[in-house]
Amino acid sequence: MRRPEKVDVAIVGAGAAGSVFAAQLAEAGRSTVVIEAGRPWQLSDLVSSQIWARRLKWLAAVAEQAGSHRVSLAAGMGSGFGGAALHHYGTWPRFSVDTFALASLYGRGLDWPIGYDDLRPYYDRIQAELGICGDTEAETWRPPADPYPLPPMPQFAQARVLKRGFDALGMPTAQLPLIINSRPYRGRPACLYDGWCDAGCPTGALANPLVNYFERARTAGAELRSGCTATRILSDARGRASAVEYVCGGERLEQHADVIVVAASFVETPRLLLNSASGRYPQGLANGSGLVGAYFLTEASAFAYGLFDEPTEPHMGVNAGQLIYRGAIDAPKTDPQAFGGYQWQIAPAVKPNDIFGIAVARAELFGAPLHSFVAEAVGHYASLLSFGSGAPVRANRIELDGTKDAHGMPLARVVHEFPPEALGLWRHLLEEGRRIVQAAEAREVWTSQRPMTGHIVGGTVMGSDPAQSVTNSYGRCHEVPNLILAGAGLFPSSGGTSPTFTIHAVSVRAVEHLLDHWSDYAG
Repeated sequence: MRRPEKVDVAIVGAGAAGSVFAAQLAEAGRSTVVIEAGRPWQLSDLVSSQIWARRLKWLAAVAEQAGSHRVSLAAGMGSGFGGAALHHYGTWPRFSVDTFALASLYGRGLDWPIGYDDLRPYYDRIQAELGICGDTEAETWRPPADPYPLPPMPQFAQARVLKRGFDALGMPTAQLPLIINSRPYRGRPACLYDGWCDAGCPTGALANPLVNYFERARTAGAELRSGCTATRILSDARGRASAVEYVCGGERLEQHADVIVVAASFVETPRLLLNSASGRYPQGLANGSGLVGAYFLTEASAFAYGLFDEPTEPHMGVNAGQLIYRGAIDAPKTDPQAFGGYQWQIAPAVKPNDIFGIAVARAELFGAPLHSFVAEAVGHYASLLSFGSGAPVRANRIELDGTKDAHGMPLARVVHEFPPEALGLWRHLLEEGRRIVQAAEAREVWTSQRPMTGHIVGGTVMGSDPAQSVTNSYGRCHEVPNLILAGAGLFPSSGGTSPTFTIHAVSVRAVEHLLDHWSDYAG
C-alpha cells in the first residue's frame, strides 16, 4: 500500500461541489488533493457532437436498480473533471423560500437546518462572480435577491410561439435564468445559441467548472488526480477520518489528510460511506442514524409537445430553454394527490435525435412514419419540459448490492418509487402542458407517456438532529468531525428546479466555515 505525502485536505469527486472546495481551500494556502475516477477533461476535449457528448455522462457500471421507477442516472451524473456540471444545461434559478421548510409549512417531508436568508449572500456573490443572465423584473416569484448581472438571452421563434399559450392562460413567464453569457463577461465569450450545451460548451460561454473553479484551483496549487477510484474512507482509533483509500492504474493507495471532503455523486457518496464500515462504524462511516443512502429524491418530469404551421426554429437557443414559469408549492393542482412546486422550461433547443431529441418525442414511430414526422418537425416543432418537486420518502434509498466491481467494491443499488404525491403532480403537469400547447394554437399536441426522473437530491441529508440526519448545515458529519460531505446529496428536499446554483451556494458557505474553524475540524 503506497501512501503519498499527507495533505491538509483530500477531496473525493471533481464535480460542482468538489471544484468549489478545491479552489477556495487551495487559495487559502491549504495543501489540497482532488481524487477523481474519470478523465481530466479540458475545454479542448469538448466537441459539439451528440456521440462525443456521451463521453461526459456517467457510464460506469457501479449501480443496480430496484423499485417501480428506474432512475436516469446517466443524464443526472457525470464522469471526469467537472462532473455533471460539465454537461449540465446551465439552468440557475434559486430555491424558493418555502423549499427549506416543507415540514414546518406543509407537514410533509423534512426541514432544512438553514433557510433562504442563510444562503442569499452566497447566491448573490456567486452570480456576480460567474455571471447569470435573466430578467430580474419579470421573475415575480423570485425571492429577494440582487439583480442579474447580465441581460436575458434573446428569444427565438419557438419561445414566441409557446409564450402565446402561457399568455392565453394567464400564466406569467420570464426569461430563463442561465449561467450562460448573453454578452461577454469576465473574459468569457457570449453564447452562440446553437444548442450544444449538452456537449459541455467548448467556447466557455457556459460557466462550467473547467472555466471557473478548477482553473483557480490549479493556479493556487491544488493537485488534481484523474483515473483514481476511491474505495473506502479509513478511520483511526479516535473515530476520525484518516485517509482516502483509492485505486489508480491498478495500484492501491492511501491518501492521508487532516480533513476529508466527499463530494462524489448522490450515488457514489453513500456507496463510499457504506463501504467504509469498520468495527467502530459497523453500519458504515457516519451512519449511526442509519440514514446514509436514505431520503433519495428525484423529481418527476413531464414533457408537452406541439407541431405548428409557422416555423419554430427548434434548433436555436440553448438546451435548457428560453423561458420559465414557476408553479408555487401551494398553488391549486388539477390532481387531488398532487403536492409540490414545479417549473416549466420553455422552448429548449433540440437536435433531430439523441436523449431529448425530436425523434425521441414520438417513440412509438418507426420507419417511414418516423422519417416523415422528423422531416416536418425539424422546422415546426416546439416543446416544454417540467420538473416537479416533492417531499422525500425514506424508503427511496441507496444501499450496497451483493455484486462487486473490478476493484472488489460492492455496487450500489438504487431503490426508487415515486410516491403518490409525485405521481399526482406529474399528472397535473401533463394536463397543464397539454392545455398550454393547445392555447398556443398548435395543430397537433401530445405529451410524454410515463413519469421520467429529473433532478436528484438527498441520500446524505443535512439537519440539526444527529438522529434524523447525517450532517449539519455545513456538511460536517455529526459522528466524524473532520469528514465533510458536499453536493446535492445534502439537500432534504428539492426545489422543482436545477439544484446546481444551490450546490454552489451551500458549498461556498461550507468551505468558508471550514477555513474559519480550521483547528476545530482538523483536530
